[in-house]
Amino acid sequence: MFKNVDKSMLMKLVLLHVVVIIVSNALVAIPVEILGVKLTWAAFTFPLVVIATDLTVRLLGKQIARATIAAAYPLAIIGSIAVVLAEGAPQSVAMRIGFASATAYAIGTLLDVYVFQYIRESKTYGKNWWLAPAVSTIAANIIDTYTFFAVAFNNSADEYMAANWVEIAGSQVVLKIIVGLVVFLPAYGLLLNRLQKTYKLK
Repeated sequence: MFKNVDKSMLMKLVLLHVVVIIVSNALVAIPVEILGVKLTWAAFTFPLVVIATDLTVRLLGKQIARATIAAAYPLAIIGSIAVVLAEGAPQSVAMRIGFASATAYAIGTLLDVYVFQYIRESKTYGKNWWLAPAVSTIAANIIDTYTFFAVAFNNSADEYMAANWVEIAGSQVVLKIIVGLVVFLPAYGLLLNRLQKTYKLK
């Protein structure tokens, strides 16, 4: 399946992932409190990567999804460091957040690929189109969020984030899952249906 996907398609997928990661890194530095719950604005943007990964696996195969993640990883580090530096953070902080972000992204999305494909291939659950992206969204967001916050902010120079990262990570996980299931899962279904009809995919 990999040989049937041209380089321009792969680069578009990589660009989508990197842009969402960079935007999320810009937004993660902006804390927000909603109904007494500590969050950052990145909770509203990052679930897009998970759904994009699920669509890639579903339509193009797990090899393409893995290739996208591998190509996006170094670019995500560079882009994340650049955006955090542009926000005025010290170089040491930018390096830490950039590495944390890209590493959490890689671990979370690779897990997403595995879980999504495992459920899709299951004889019991594979026929339910929504189950694989729903379960993989939950698993990927839990792993990604806790990995990122632990690496980026545990004992960091940012006193607020160092003191509150566990609470923020927990709140962020819940919100990411809600956003993923309520907003992006239906969007996944609509996009999947449209792409299948347009390109006559199964």
